[in-house]
Amino acid sequence: MADAKLELLTPANHTLVLIDYQPQMLFGVSSIDRQSLKNNAVALAKAAKAFKVPIILTSVETQGFSGYIFPELLDVLAKQEIYERSSMNTWDDTRIKAEIKRLGRKKLVLAGLWTEVCITMPTLEALKDGYEVYFIEDASGGTSPSAHAMAVQRMVQAGAVPLTWQQYMLELQRDWARKDTYDATIAIVREHSGGYASGVEYAYTMVHKQPPSRKVA
Repeated sequence: MADAKLELLTPANHTLVLIDYQPQMLFGVSSIDRQSLKNNAVALAKAAKAFKVPIILTSVETQGFSGYIFPELLDVLAKQEIYERSSMNTWDDTRIKAEIKRLGRKKLVLAGLWTEVCITMPTLEALKDGYEVYFIEDASGGTSPSAHAMAVQRMVQAGAVPLTWQQYMLELQRDWARKDTYDATIAIVREHSGGYASGVEYAYTMVHKQPPSRKVA
């Protein structure tokens, strides 16, 4: 039987789980620039939404400690149910596990805060339960560079697969002839992809002679 890790991600074969993108959790992140992390998390959510990937959005101790999920993320996922937890381990929540089972997809893609706690624990448990687990490394953050790096190593050694948010989105798009998601993919690139965005803008204006993008205030 072929290794499941060799199978490319598609919009139809996985569920995205977004974990604890909350201000108190972000305060503790020092493994990545926090504004970059927010950019990457929002871009990831936009990509999953554009490709109609099922999303599970979860938070921990909103009122007691962590605060509300980033407003930029809630703007993207305005109609998304939020699973509120008390456990640091998403896999302890029977409602979330039931929803994952109901969706029926064996591949899970995880991202969130913190890498060494709230991503590592459900990753290990889901692997043990027979799921194929991927995680978005640059949309997750740890309390130190070492904490994040050791968590990544632990998950990879256990069998999880690391990705970046842009790798994830482009793997779903895969073919620029797929016009139903082309415009959404390019829009996400232009807003969130830094140097790549500048390259796309240059191609639009200087090669294809389109007018420069302007947002009217």
